[in-house]
Amino acid sequence: MTDSQPVRVALVTGAAGGIGQATVSRLRARGYAIIAEDVSPRVEELGADEAIVPLQADVSVAGTAQRAVALAQERFGRLDLLVNNAGLFLRKPTEECTDEDFDVLMAVNVRGAFSHARESLAALAATKGSIVNLASISGLVGQPNQTIYSMTKGALVQLTRQLAVEHAHRGIRVNAVAPGAVDTDFIARARDAVADPDPAASRARSISNHPIGRILTAGEIAEAIVFLASDAASGITGTILSVDGGFTAR
Repeated sequence: MTDSQPVRVALVTGAAGGIGQATVSRLRARGYAIIAEDVSPRVEELGADEAIVPLQADVSVAGTAQRAVALAQERFGRLDLLVNNAGLFLRKPTEECTDEDFDVLMAVNVRGAFSHARESLAALAATKGSIVNLASISGLVGQPNQTIYSMTKGALVQLTRQLAVEHAHRGIRVNAVAPGAVDTDFIARARDAVADPDPAASRARSISNHPIGRILTAGEIAEAIVFLASDAASGITGTILSVDGGFTAR
């Protein structure tokens, strides 16, 4: 991307995961150049495309957000979109949750998103850009054994609304996607972490909770993210878009 400036530039956190990779792929198809950030070294694999710059970094570490935004400016001269996708999941009864569990999830899911939004605002104001946060159905309705995770996603819901109201006058739009269960390694690892005695039965229960009769794909979530970032959504800000197969409509 050295011969000319890209039309638009995105910063995607959690870019090496299922939803992250699907989002990066769809944004590239629409002509975006991308800073692809993830704590996993697998993010380097995305760098085969010269318009995708991988950044292996932890969103919860001080200075990461500033580095990522500076990299976008250095490599592409602008920033049009921040996708706050990085996150951790925890399924554990409240009485078994530790202070460390709380601190780790808050640092990644909430402080990571907040710091990236804060550091991106000036650049996004210059391009009349937008932010899309990854919330969850767990931030909208109560879910057994998800107290801390649900708290973090509820915080992202309110962060979305707050930033939308506070920065609308600068031309910045801020929205969130709230997925239901998504068929990614993220969910598989969550089941493994609690040594689920019957993962097949757990999956069946999850499916039955979604009126469309299945869980979602990473691509479906990515399409919603890309839509909210697009000119087609120019009148939408402060919205939490549920992509949950009808879960929250029950």
